[in-house]
Amino acid sequence: MFEFIRTHRRLMQFLLMLVIVPSFALVGISGYQSFGDSANTIAKVGDQVVTQQQYEEAQRQQIDRYRQMMGEQFDQKMFDTPEARQSILDNLIAERAVAAEVGRSKLVISDAVLQKEVLEIPGLTMADGKFDLEKYKAMLAAQGMTPQMYDARRRSDLALQQLAGAVQNTAFAPNTVSKHLSDITSQEREVQELLLPVAQFTSQVKVTDAMVKDFYDKNGKFFQIPEQAKIEYVVLDAAAVGDQVDVSDADVKSYYDKNQKAYTTAEARNASHILITVKKDASAADKAAAKAKAEAILAEVRKAPATFAAVAKAKSEDPASAELGGDLGPVVKDALPKPLEEAAYKLKQGEISDVITSDYGYHVLTVTSIKPSHIQTLDEVKGQITADLRKQFAAKKYSEMATVFTDTVYDQSDSLKPVADKLKLKVETVANLSRTPSPALGTAPYNNAKFLAAIFSNDSLKDKRNTEAVSVGANTLIAGRVVEFKPASKRPLAEVDAMIRQRVTLEEAAKLAKKAGESKLAALKTSGDATGFGAAQWVSRSKLDGVNRAAIAQVMKVDTSKLPAYVGVELPALGYGIYRVGKVQQPTEVDAARRQQEKDQIGGILAQQEMFDYVEYLKSKAKVKIVKPVTAAAPVAEAP
Repeated sequence: MFEFIRTHRRLMQFLLMLVIVPSFALVGISGYQSFGDSANTIAKVGDQVVTQQQYEEAQRQQIDRYRQMMGEQFDQKMFDTPEARQSILDNLIAERAVAAEVGRSKLVISDAVLQKEVLEIPGLTMADGKFDLEKYKAMLAAQGMTPQMYDARRRSDLALQQLAGAVQNTAFAPNTVSKHLSDITSQEREVQELLLPVAQFTSQVKVTDAMVKDFYDKNGKFFQIPEQAKIEYVVLDAAAVGDQVDVSDADVKSYYDKNQKAYTTAEARNASHILITVKKDASAADKAAAKAKAEAILAEVRKAPATFAAVAKAKSEDPASAELGGDLGPVVKDALPKPLEEAAYKLKQGEISDVITSDYGYHVLTVTSIKPSHIQTLDEVKGQITADLRKQFAAKKYSEMATVFTDTVYDQSDSLKPVADKLKLKVETVANLSRTPSPALGTAPYNNAKFLAAIFSNDSLKDKRNTEAVSVGANTLIAGRVVEFKPASKRPLAEVDAMIRQRVTLEEAAKLAKKAGESKLAALKTSGDATGFGAAQWVSRSKLDGVNRAAIAQVMKVDTSKLPAYVGVELPALGYGIYRVGKVQQPTEVDAARRQQEKDQIGGILAQQEMFDYVEYLKSKAKVKIVKPVTAAAPVAEAP
């Protein structure tokens, strides 16, 4: 059990997601209201409804999510079944039932908790440590949300987490159960193997013509030759467009003059200070004493400017910078108190300010370095500007050429030469294309599923006309036409006769090996004999060396209440194996970390089951009424 969980962790997470997550992740749990009966209502959950539009939106989101997860293995047809449609409806019903329970439980998320959630969103902290409100608004706007909408959604999600946590925390894995399962997983068995190989029985097999013909007739799919086409094609992509784009020196100069600010490095200053602190509400006497102390330090460092860092380390009352010799780092706008910032921009390098007053007390400031602003010359940035302009010009030209490409392959559909000549493209040829993409062809533009669907369409095959322009990637269009077509066929029997005889020989030999093995196994169970077996090997569910992996599951399942125990296993392509279990033991050393991990896994599975059962209870409690059967939503367009 645990070995399966460890080696299939992603699968287990995926299965749990299918059972639990969809109930809350399709469209969120916030904002459900009662709209009364309508022609679009397909279900009622208490005083809330599920509409056909909400169902279709939930289906669209689920399809998009699975398309991202499964990539090329995604098949939209898996959602176009009564079972899949009912599952989505069940999830929507569960969402409303849970939302109602959150409301009844009066689970409230405070403003402070919500603010903390927002402030911790990655990427929204500026260089000075402040929250970037404008970037936050822009990020939400890109998702079609306002801050108010996001706040409402997060409150609901956090309330749900509270509810789910309260339920899942009731689950626990008893020590006796987890120990028993761990013992099963780690149990070791002393095993010997006796193999009856297929090769030992092949000489006894006589393959007749009738056997060959029978195999050929029953396994026709093995001998199918898929339909194939030889095609011509033209591709319009960034490389083809780039070859036709020129960037002149005048273009570069004009761009440089208009965007000189982008190539200007602002002046950079570093400063250090010595701080004598005083509270804002301190008495006049305390303020005077602090200022006098600062003036004394000023006199000291003006006499020996080179000692500024040492004096700061010894006398500055700013704990953050004192250890650094008073170093404040780069002077950044609004990062320092205003009086210090203004003074820092007025001082020359090495110059020491007068005593400066701020809300923190009294400062003595010096500018430790100044790097003047610098404007890169045209020669320094010419290469960069040329590359940038080439991309801009190419993007514009691609748009223009794409329109010409699309129109020409359609208007002059009996040949690809017109579009190739007009746009200076090359007509290429490729043979042996089949209807489905081939891994061997990789990312070739003609190996795209959408293009292959177009090239193997009835119109293309029958009339030998150009396909439409098909987008097969970013800024990549392809059009093609069929030159030759070979329909699907079956290889003749004479061509595959030898291969079939070999296959039938091995299958019949495997049957003889199994028959002999089962007979010998029955005798061994009676005698307990170990003659003919190989050397003993200690194996477990996690230690597989020494025994054929195809047999390990049966070896570990065989009843060992009476030893020696025997089990026979068919070994594909090898023969028949007989395994003798002589001893059983637990490891001398217990892997405490692995056992704790297994206990945690059991607890996690039980927690998920508790949550699933709780959701089912809420659904039954919510007085669900199915108004009408859910109908299939409109097909969701495939991603380009």
